[in-house]
Amino acid sequence: MNLLLAAVLAVSSHAAVKVGKDAPDFTLTDSKGKERRLSDFKGKIVVLEWYNRDCPYVKKHYGAGNMQRTQDAVTSKGAVWLTINSSAKGKQGHVDGKAFEALMKQDKGAPSHLLLDHDGTVGKLYGAKTTPHMYVIDPAGKLRYMGAIDSIPSADPADIAKARNYVLAAVDALAGNQRVETASTKPYGCGVKYASN
Repeated sequence: MNLLLAAVLAVSSHAAVKVGKDAPDFTLTDSKGKERRLSDFKGKIVVLEWYNRDCPYVKKHYGAGNMQRTQDAVTSKGAVWLTINSSAKGKQGHVDGKAFEALMKQDKGAPSHLLLDHDGTVGKLYGAKTTPHMYVIDPAGKLRYMGAIDSIPSADPADIAKARNYVLAAVDALAGNQRVETASTKPYGCGVKYASN
């Protein structure tokens, strides 16, 4: 009965994650062991990034410095960047807090916080399908963008310069009190390594 109820809640939660609607609040432990709530950042633009360092698509964006440049550009506008790892224990990309920090330091990443979601609760709540899968939330807490980081779904770093960065475009629009033109795209990357995968 509990499993059935959990499945129903998961489906209804996923159905509730829509652009223009309130982004569901959540609490996750960060890499230093501190609890972070999405609602703690209300009043700021928030970017959610689903991460698995072993995924070739994640390697593309970090290896070429694209994710780091996007993080810097976003946080320089006063926005918050939350990098989330939903890889379950024993699955590809699973890391503890210290390993997560070490990888980010090695890649010279600049997120605001590194969050651990090993049971996949938040990933499933948001319907995160790929790494990377990106979400942009406005200062009022409404979801304004969800999907791919950019417009060319490949693992080739040479495509980055030719692609449109949807995350940067969404943050720039929100920072300028403009409407986000492209509010939803199909995410691309490796499947999130949930326990059930």
